[in-house]
Amino acid sequence: MSAGLPARAVVAGLGVSGPSAVRALLERGVAVTAVDAREDAAAAAELEALGAEVRLGPAAVEQLPPTDLVVTSPGWRPTQPLLAAAGAAGVPVWGDVELAWRLRGPHAAPWLAVTGTNGKTTTVRMLASILGAAGRRAIAAGNVGVPVLDAVLAAEPYDVIAVELSSYQLHWSSSVRPVAGAVLNLAPDHLDWHGSMEAYAAAKAKVWQGVEEAVYNADDPLVAGLVRTAHAPRGFTLGVPAPGQLGVVDGALVDRTEHGDEELASVDDVAPAAPHNLANALAAAGLALALHPAYRVDDAAVRAGLRAWRPDAHRIALVATLDGVDWVDDSKATNPHAAAASLAAYPSVVWVAGGLAKGASFDELVAGARDRLRGVVLLGRERELVAAALQRHAPDVPVVEVAAGEGEGARAMAEAVDAAARLAQPGDTVLLAPACASMDQFRDYGARGDAFADAVRARSSSG
Repeated sequence: MSAGLPARAVVAGLGVSGPSAVRALLERGVAVTAVDAREDAAAAAELEALGAEVRLGPAAVEQLPPTDLVVTSPGWRPTQPLLAAAGAAGVPVWGDVELAWRLRGPHAAPWLAVTGTNGKTTTVRMLASILGAAGRRAIAAGNVGVPVLDAVLAAEPYDVIAVELSSYQLHWSSSVRPVAGAVLNLAPDHLDWHGSMEAYAAAKAKVWQGVEEAVYNADDPLVAGLVRTAHAPRGFTLGVPAPGQLGVVDGALVDRTEHGDEELASVDDVAPAAPHNLANALAAAGLALALHPAYRVDDAAVRAGLRAWRPDAHRIALVATLDGVDWVDDSKATNPHAAAASLAAYPSVVWVAGGLAKGASFDELVAGARDRLRGVVLLGRERELVAAALQRHAPDVPVVEVAAGEGEGARAMAEAVDAAARLAQPGDTVLLAPACASMDQFRDYGARGDAFADAVRARSSSG
C-alpha cells in the first residue's frame, strides 16, 4: 500500500481519466470499485481483468459503496447522489488531478498550470512547444486529452508538465501546488454546474494556490480583480506592458523588466496572429519564464517554440478561400466569450452560430460584434436565443435560420454553408464560431467543424 492511500476507493466515471485512476490505484494495492452510469463503458472488461470491481448502469451511481475515498471524473457535479453521499459521510472526494499530484515521486517534474474560460488548450500546447525548444522533455496534459496521471506516472519521466485545468478539475483539487499558474480570462460558463459566477471564479483562482508566480490577464477586469490576493502576480496585456508585465510593443511580444524590454518574439511568429492567440502566447511565455533558471528557458526558446506551434483542429482554421471569401472553422468556440474573440479577428464576417446555449446570454457578444457582421446564419436547438439578441442589438443585419432538426447535423450544416455563400462578398470571412455547444446536432464540436469543412469543400469541388 502506498503511503497516503486508503485501503478502499471508488472511482466514479470511466471516461477519459477514470480508467487511469483505476489502474494507478490497483497498482498500489488499493481495492477499487469502479462505477459508471453507462451500461457499455468501454474500459469495464479490462479493469475487471486487472482486479477492479466494476458496477455499471444508472443504479450503480446512485449509492455510495463502502469506501475510504472517492476519485471522481471531473464533470460529476457535487450534487450527484453518490458524491453527495460521500460528502455527508465524510469520505474524501478527489479528482484525477488531485490523485496525480499525490502520487508524484520524490523528484517529480514541476507543473505549470493553465486555466480560464477559453484558450487553455492552445496555451498549454504553446507552452509545451516552448519547453521543447528549450530542450526540456515536456507534455501538455490534463483537460487537453492526456490524463495528467498518465503524464505523472510515465515510464520515462518528463522534465516539466504543462497542465490544462478545467474549473471542474480545480473544484476537486485541494493540495495541488504548481510552480506557476495562469488564468487566461473569465466569462460566465458552466454556471449550471458551479451554481454561480462567484463559485466558478473561485474554482479558477485555485490554480494560484501555493504558486511561485501567478500569471494573469491584465486586460480582463474579472481576472485582474481576482489576482489581488495571489502571490507574485505577473500580468500580460495586448497593450504596452507596465514594468514587470509582458505585452506588445511595435509588433513584438516583450517582457518589460527593470532593465528595459526584452523581445521574446515577433507578432508574426504566432500564426494565426489573432488577438486571443497573442494573449495565449504571452501567457505561455510568462509561465515558461517562471521556471527556475536551471531549466534554461530563454527568449530564443520562446521565439522558437511559438514559431513551431500550430493550432489544433477547429480553432480558427482556414478551410478554403473561394471567390475571394475565406471560410474559417472555429467550432471550438462553444461559448459567447470564445466566439467574441474569434469574431474580433476579422473585419467583415458572415457568422455561422447556434446550438446548445448552456444558459448563456448573447447580448454582449452581439452588441460588440455587430459592426463586423455582414450577415448571420443560425442553426441548432437554441438558435432563437441568438436571433433574439441580434434583433435587439443588430436589427439591420440579415439573418438566415436553418430549420434542420436534431439528428440532421450534416444536412443543417450544408444548408448553413449554402446560406452563408449567398450572404458573403469578396473580402469577407465566413466564420463558424457557434458560441454554443454542439451536442444537439453533432457528436461534439469536432464533428460539427468537420461537417462545416466538408460542406465548404463540396462547394469548392462543384464550382
